[in-house]
Amino acid sequence: MATKSECAEALDRLAAKMGGLDEGSRDKHRLERTVSCQVPDLDVTFHGTLKDARLLNVTSYDNGAKPPQAQIRLTIPSEELLKLVDGRLNFISAWTSGRIKVNASFGDLIKLRKIF
Repeated sequence: MATKSECAEALDRLAAKMGGLDEGSRDKHRLERTVSCQVPDLDVTFHGTLKDARLLNVTSYDNGAKPPQAQIRLTIPSEELLKLVDGRLNFISAWTSGRIKVNASFGDLIKLRKIF
């Protein structure tokens, strides 16, 4: 099991990776949604905003504290989160096999697939 700190660092790496996209790539991923990432084995939920292929204003909510409702909601074990962010886990394969759960519109799922 990964730690809360490792998960937060993974999300920071994801934000940096997304922020480093060139303008052409960013244009392909234009999307503004609130996002939550629940990590049940750590009893923490990270909440932020996905905007123009950038992950912004990420806040953690510990020990069952309720984050604001998000438009895209992921539920993912800590180890799977690290693998996903580091490119060792395919988003679609993880979702279809039930390793991660995603509550989002079909259009948002397609865009998430391209980001990960």
